[in-house]
Amino acid sequence: FICIILYLVSRKASLKIFSWGYLDNITAIGPRTVGSPENEVLAVNYLLEQIRAIERESTDAHKISVDIQRPTGSFSIDFLGGFTSYYANITNVIVKLDPRNGAEYAVLSNCHFDSVPNTPGASDDAVSCAVMLEILNTLSKSSEPLQHAIIFLFNGAEENILQASHGFITQHEWAKSIRAFINLEAAGVGGKELVFQTGPENPWLVQAYVAAAKHPFASVVAQEIFQSGIIPADTDFRIYRDFGNVPGIDLAFIENGYIYHTEYDTSDRILADSIQRAGDNILAVLKYLATSDKLAKSFEYRHGNVVFFDVLGLFVVAYPARVGTIMNYITAATAFLYLSKKLLQPKTRENFLLSGTCLTLISWVCTLVTVLLVAVFVSVIGRSLSWYTHFYVSVFLYGTAAVAKLVLVHTLAKKFFYKNTNEQYLGDTFFDASLMIWSLALAMITRMGLCSAFICMLWVAFPLLAKLMIHKEFSQKGATMKFVMMYMLGMFVPYLYMMYLSWTVFEMFTPIMGRSGSEILPDVVLAGFIVVITVILSSYFINFIYLVKSTKTTLITLTTVFVVTLILVCSGIFFPYSSDAANPKPKRVFLQHTTRRFHDLGGNVVKSDSGIWINGFDYNGISHITPHVPEINDTIRTPCEEQAPFCGLPWILPVHFMFRKNWYLPATEIFPKRPIHFKVLSKELMPWNSVRLSFELSGPSHMSLYVRPHEGSALSRWSLGDGTPVASLGGDYFVFYSHGLQATPWHFWVELTAPEKHPDGIVSLAIAAHYFFGEDQKSPQLYALLERFPNWTFSSGWSCTYDLFVF
Repeated sequence: FICIILYLVSRKASLKIFSWGYLDNITAIGPRTVGSPENEVLAVNYLLEQIRAIERESTDAHKISVDIQRPTGSFSIDFLGGFTSYYANITNVIVKLDPRNGAEYAVLSNCHFDSVPNTPGASDDAVSCAVMLEILNTLSKSSEPLQHAIIFLFNGAEENILQASHGFITQHEWAKSIRAFINLEAAGVGGKELVFQTGPENPWLVQAYVAAAKHPFASVVAQEIFQSGIIPADTDFRIYRDFGNVPGIDLAFIENGYIYHTEYDTSDRILADSIQRAGDNILAVLKYLATSDKLAKSFEYRHGNVVFFDVLGLFVVAYPARVGTIMNYITAATAFLYLSKKLLQPKTRENFLLSGTCLTLISWVCTLVTVLLVAVFVSVIGRSLSWYTHFYVSVFLYGTAAVAKLVLVHTLAKKFFYKNTNEQYLGDTFFDASLMIWSLALAMITRMGLCSAFICMLWVAFPLLAKLMIHKEFSQKGATMKFVMMYMLGMFVPYLYMMYLSWTVFEMFTPIMGRSGSEILPDVVLAGFIVVITVILSSYFINFIYLVKSTKTTLITLTTVFVVTLILVCSGIFFPYSSDAANPKPKRVFLQHTTRRFHDLGGNVVKSDSGIWINGFDYNGISHITPHVPEINDTIRTPCEEQAPFCGLPWILPVHFMFRKNWYLPATEIFPKRPIHFKVLSKELMPWNSVRLSFELSGPSHMSLYVRPHEGSALSRWSLGDGTPVASLGGDYFVFYSHGLQATPWHFWVELTAPEKHPDGIVSLAIAAHYFFGEDQKSPQLYALLERFPNWTFSSGWSCTYDLFVF
């Protein structure tokens, strides 16, 4: 520990503190929603001012070029169930740092300066842009020339689902020279920036990070979790990978995700140490790539995946996945060889290895079922997320239940099933049973091609090594000091790494449960995580249950803690949310003051209403808000308009499958000063009994288009994306539209195959207009309602209109 402290101090002492003046100035502009003057003018002007100041002080070794790009384009993406995006005249600020004589190839560094509505966006992603400005300043003043160019992209429309990065990589002339990129993102506010995606393939990029990063924090486990789609999020990494065919590194701050995308995401909450370490790492990696021979010949090093993970933030272990596969199979084969000798022992009648393996698996399943039943019970009685502010509650509730159940199952087995069996033999057997399970898991996960199999390898290799070193002590009565010390030493590496990894997982996933929608039971998810970690950590200590004389005290203690915690949770003493100024953990609620109009085939309004549409972002819905705002209750649950796409509701994104519980409070009609203008330009009969409908649409900076072909009709082509319509979950089609300043009206067409007779029309098409800023954003009624919400909520509100047409 002394060596580690000295190591950290010595490294930190040599570093230059990165300035966070840039960060304060960007966030001082306020929320920077795409299309707003704050984003399109003030933020852009500030960035240009700082870049010009940096350019004036740069050395002769470098050449700085600046470009403002305002692209228009469209693409489809399978994120959130699938939808299509269209953007017009959005903004990118691009800086190219070249060697004086120019360079053929470049590395890209990407951040975004826009923010979600109603938030200052300090961590997401102003801090990354501030770090990039500081890196540009540092490199431009260096007299050491670069071998390759560095392109700094300050993109102005990432929160609009990755639009600006698409505009850059598919349309800008500099994009053709890029051979690698670093994407700077956030899923939390400060802390360490985690490398959670690399590649695809291109192992040389991981090697570059390993060689250059001064404070590494990286995990292939995080990469495989993120790319599995479990986390409802995506980054510009996907755009550069899928549309630019460029490999890269994806980094994100993950600490304190409770205030990510809220009004609390302010610059004062990001510690100087976080900015410092991020700047150190990114500067070092960018400089390494910009002076690397491999960048120019990256195509020669592109094949193969990499197993990588950091060790306590001190260094990164990285090796080719094919090497990992060989190591894993050799380790598993060695374990199977050892276990086969046990199975072939002469005393076969006393060999309980197979039964011990089955019993261990049964104990794990029983533990999982029991703890999940507790989680479901807690959710049903309305006490979900009791641990959201008090994380220790989840450990006392679900952790103690998991351990108690494991101990109980094996205690009963010892008493009734193995009552006449030698205790030392049972201890030896259940150690081998755990080794058998881990060896099987290692072989199967390696066979699946997952790089995360290295975890199983640790849980096979080190315990097996310890067992071989102290195999004689296992058969002796009573545990000697040598036995205990050697056993603990053998478990030290896998246990230490698993605890470290568990902290990272909980750091990421616990806050996500507060924004995971109304359909997922967060207690079930967290309880599942706790059971899995408990099972892993206890796997090589189950054998001690058979070595000790009694587990009565342990069971009584664990049961008492569990029962007391459960009673306290049921009583409601642990309130899920917090308004603590130093460490807020708010409940997220979105409110949209909406006016809806439904038109028939003749263009007549057949139904209209107005209300404030309310979505709670977690499983608790509005149950905790009703006591403060009584009119918001379950009597105003939103009905689904079955004949309309997406239930006739103004979704800004196609997340309807995540929020099936929402509320509609009747309100006065709104009259935006900039309403939508929508008209049919033409109706054309096409070959093969198809009809093409052409439209013109203008309105605010954010609009959603929903399309539902009627029965017998099919949407075959349209003018968006690559021309092939992509349906969302449920079968309707969703288009996300946004524009910057001075955008021309949007022209688009849809082509449908239709039956000969269609008295009710062939397609329903709806448009939602969202007013995220300016005088149309919040009506007086919406303002008044937001003021009544308790201070432990983050309530984000805006106005919108919804119009449904039939053609």
